[in-house]
Amino acid sequence: MANAPVQAARHTPASRYLRCEGRELHYTEWGRPDAPALIMWHGLARTGRDFDELARALAGDYRIICPDTIGRGLSQWSPDPAAEYRLDFYARLARALLDGLGLDRVRWVGTSMGGATGMYAAATTLKDRISHLVVNDIGPSLPQPAIDRILAYAGNPPAFDTVTELETWLRAAYKPYGWQSDEQWRRMAETSVRRLPDGRVTAHYDPAIVGQFHHHPADYERWAEYDTLRLPLLLLRGADSDLLLPEVAEAMTRRGPRARRIDFPDCGHAPALNVAPQIEAVRQFLATPAADAAAGAY
Repeated sequence: MANAPVQAARHTPASRYLRCEGRELHYTEWGRPDAPALIMWHGLARTGRDFDELARALAGDYRIICPDTIGRGLSQWSPDPAAEYRLDFYARLARALLDGLGLDRVRWVGTSMGGATGMYAAATTLKDRISHLVVNDIGPSLPQPAIDRILAYAGNPPAFDTVTELETWLRAAYKPYGWQSDEQWRRMAETSVRRLPDGRVTAHYDPAIVGQFHHHPADYERWAEYDTLRLPLLLLRGADSDLLLPEVAEAMTRRGPRARRIDFPDCGHAPALNVAPQIEAVRQFLATPAADAAAGAY
């Protein structure tokens, strides 16, 4: 209709649910439904709400989908954790999510596990369906000391009497994210909390998610898939990251899609993508036509 009103971009998230591979996934959605689609996939023990700042900044240009991976946030916990908490199943979930939303082609921003899922899916379940891939602080191989550090805090999340105590723990555990405002730390706590039967609170994920490292110890060894990628890839790295080592990041710029690399100071694993330099790097890359981005013209 010629006189139909133009739909305004949604700068606050809408909460939605979709059944994918037999499991209910929760996701938040930002922006106009007719805008180009952008998936933002979070890290191992986190939720899609970690992307609130980035999504709000980009909501005028994209339809943004921020899922909670199975076992995290408001998504269903797996009844078969050994089989389903792994990259192959996450990539299948991603394909089912796109199919369920009617999305043929998307841009993808993935932090840590979400970046690994994006790389794996781009080589397998979503081959030729991801036009631009932003990988935030993860590579096709991981150093064991960093895995051990993550297992130490994620494998047995503590319980607290109050949300304030949980926030204090999150501030310490996720200090490598870099600067976050008090408001952002409080939102992280409030979107990461679940109450236990005894009334205490803990982090909002299934502790069995870390079984991925025991049941599938080579799950994050993915050079074979990375080397097949032929799409524009922006690699972001915290300058102090212990998960994405400099030599791995450098190799990613030479192999496979020959990633463009940006290191951000004053953070480790992983940049929170919540401050202007990080947001603008993502914005500029995603806005570049795919052919130009693949040629490094951004």
